[in-house]
Amino acid sequence: MPVPYNVIEIFTSEEARFGGRPVADAIIELLRSTRIAARCFVSRGQAGYYENGEVASARLEVLSSNLPLKIEVILPAPELARVLPRVTEIVTDGIVVVKDVEVHSHRSRYRLIPRQMLVRDIMATPAASARPDTPVSDVVRLLLTAEFNAVPVIDGEERPIGVITQGDLVRRAQMPLRLGLLGASDSSVVADFYERAATLPASEVMSRSVRTVGADEPVARAVEAMQEHDLKRLPVVDEVGRLAGMVTRLDVFRAAVSHLSEEPASPASCYVEWEGVPRVRDCMRRETGTVGSDTSLDEALRTLDEHSVQRIAVVDAGGRLLGLLTDRDILAAISHRPEGLVRAIIARLPLPGARRSETAAITLETTAGEIMETDLITVTEDATLEEALHLMVANSLKRLPVVDPEGRYQGMISRNALLRLSVPA
Repeated sequence: MPVPYNVIEIFTSEEARFGGRPVADAIIELLRSTRIAARCFVSRGQAGYYENGEVASARLEVLSSNLPLKIEVILPAPELARVLPRVTEIVTDGIVVVKDVEVHSHRSRYRLIPRQMLVRDIMATPAASARPDTPVSDVVRLLLTAEFNAVPVIDGEERPIGVITQGDLVRRAQMPLRLGLLGASDSSVVADFYERAATLPASEVMSRSVRTVGADEPVARAVEAMQEHDLKRLPVVDEVGRLAGMVTRLDVFRAAVSHLSEEPASPASCYVEWEGVPRVRDCMRRETGTVGSDTSLDEALRTLDEHSVQRIAVVDAGGRLLGLLTDRDILAAISHRPEGLVRAIIARLPLPGARRSETAAITLETTAGEIMETDLITVTEDATLEEALHLMVANSLKRLPVVDPEGRYQGMISRNALLRLSVPA
């Protein structure tokens, strides 16, 4: 059934300004900021006549710098009353026409990351970095105070020549815990690691193959590079290859949330038939590895290691989510125990980029239910990507549990999964 729409036609010129900006730019910014379900087209004429007698022409022999412009905006009829007064205010030189039209179809491709958003708009500056001779212990301390788990290594001209990731620290410097846990442990295992790391230069640990992105490239290109090379962050370089900043998945998500939150979407957006709107079910990882509340820590450690994860769901007999058990919970629960036991637990905690060797079982009375996190934020499979993104950014979550309407655990959605669907193919 046809839906009532309006077309606003604006006849103006290249010289027309509003607030010092070209009228066309001001109209486009108005539509962007109100986030209505509208489309806008700007076309420049080859010749024209103005009511003051001026004639414009694009012919070289009669070159004119004030060619006519036509701006067309098509929008749902309910939005006209909100937009038209502001359009009229902007058009300080020109004619505004409104026409009624019937729209039989309005479809749009979903994009979470706007095409015009550039890397320089969201990157972190100044970028933390290391030199080839920087001690690895200093690199680790730097990362413990940062929001990211990698640091670029630069030469004397400030060009990236390598990068040190958490995986590099595990593989080449024998880091015993992931960075998220290292600062929370005062075990002698950690002290031993820092002693060794102080004698290692960054050049011996870094990966020499470093991917970068230009500051003036679209954010969508950075996302594609992260996905293509399975990266969580990219060093940003300027036009001559010097380190200019860092861009991470979290930077991308924060920018997307900020963009979506500038102003609530108009109710008229329901007129649009959105193509490719991703939902949680499209990118979640369905988990079969769960534990019960009475599961021993020994069995919980085995399950974490088998699935190479840092957290695992605790469920009841009916599969309903009771809580999450993380490696951080386990480490905190045994931190006051004898040093030998702490060392044994650390030796069994999962590490990114490394596989733990099988160790002897550890007998502890503590169960998963006693130390699990119960204050959980969850999402359903039918939630949109935007809804999941808002929850994860607002609560600084790397993983979000997915449940069905009855609270039964279905799996997890990760930052990497969100990144994969944030830019359509």
